[in-house]
Amino acid sequence: MVGVILLIILLFGLNQTIFGAYKKKHPFFDTKKMNLVYLYHLLFFGVYSWYAYNNPSDSHRYFDDVQVHDGSWLDLFGTDTKFIDFIAYPFYKLGFSYDMLMLLFAWFGYLGFLYGYLFFREQIPIKVKVFKNIDLFTLILFFPNMHFWTASLGKGAPIFLGLMMFSYAIINPKGRIFLLIFSSIIIFYIRPHVFMFVAVGAVLGYMSGKEKVSFRKKLLVYITLIGALILLQDKILAVMNLQNSDNLIEDFQAAAEKNSEDLSTAGSGVDMSSYPLPLKLFTFWFRPLFFDAPNILGLITSVENFIYLLLFFKILKKDFIKFLKRSPSFVKMGLVIFLTGSLAMTFVMSNLGIIMRQKTMVMYYLFFVIYYYLAEKKYRKIIRIRKIRKSQEENRKSEELVLE
Repeated sequence: MVGVILLIILLFGLNQTIFGAYKKKHPFFDTKKMNLVYLYHLLFFGVYSWYAYNNPSDSHRYFDDVQVHDGSWLDLFGTDTKFIDFIAYPFYKLGFSYDMLMLLFAWFGYLGFLYGYLFFREQIPIKVKVFKNIDLFTLILFFPNMHFWTASLGKGAPIFLGLMMFSYAIINPKGRIFLLIFSSIIIFYIRPHVFMFVAVGAVLGYMSGKEKVSFRKKLLVYITLIGALILLQDKILAVMNLQNSDNLIEDFQAAAEKNSEDLSTAGSGVDMSSYPLPLKLFTFWFRPLFFDAPNILGLITSVENFIYLLLFFKILKKDFIKFLKRSPSFVKMGLVIFLTGSLAMTFVMSNLGIIMRQKTMVMYYLFFVIYYYLAEKKYRKIIRIRKIRKSQEENRKSEELVLE
């Protein structure tokens, strides 16, 4: 317990150093808010720790793996679960207990929110209110489910960090090349197939964006990401044992059906095999809802999912397609990552518990698109009002001149 308290204080001090560096780069940086997010995330570290001690949790398996490992550190280097062991092992050798490793990984998850904050605020300086008087960005930063699944020893925290760091870095790939490479490594080695979605999303976003992007910047993105996909294609396909496939589509469908059947055997399983695609996507994005929550956690998540649904309704407008056509590349990138990731995972997910955890990887991209859309509408409304007021002021001055 003493080790956990000391680590909390140490990480808090490290946060201040990181904040200072980004405050110099971004005047909008709100240190008070990000300290509040840190304390809030620590609350969910406590909640998840209690949950893990009273329920089956992968975090125990990861800790057991590093405890029994008797080889070298490099023996653990690999993709998927091995990479989590690779990250955790040196800290275990330094004397970190299970609780301290849980806290360390929770901090990785917190850094994901930090880079998510930078990504959102750098691109969207306008504040947007929803549900009459709630700040949308604050709501997004404090969604409980997002914090719960990124506050423990496992894949959720570092993959979220990798995704948000990548999103922040890809906006300025030349100036943030280290972050871009580092985040790409994190994403690939934890979930190779997610790296594929991110790379495809980034490439398509840059291809379709309306803003002027230098040829050198585009070339850097294309060569880096497309080259990485070609070089790493076998490892990506190996996630579903498709590296030797002669017919990727048929073999993927077969593997997806098998995974779906295996996952549906759990207590919170739902049979999605017969669902039409729109219902599969709805299930992945917005369930469990109140009618099918498997437990207390599911009921709490249902409230959050209902808010997701209400926010989603805000882009179901006639002008949304026009918005997408004129939107910048990073908005299109976010939408492509969200849709491709969602489409792939709906074919293999049939367990509400796993769905609640997995969708934390892609939901922030939906929130970004919604936020940008609402911010642009507000900005256009402000410009329109200013033009009307300017016109009225000019008419008033003209009338005064006539009277004189």
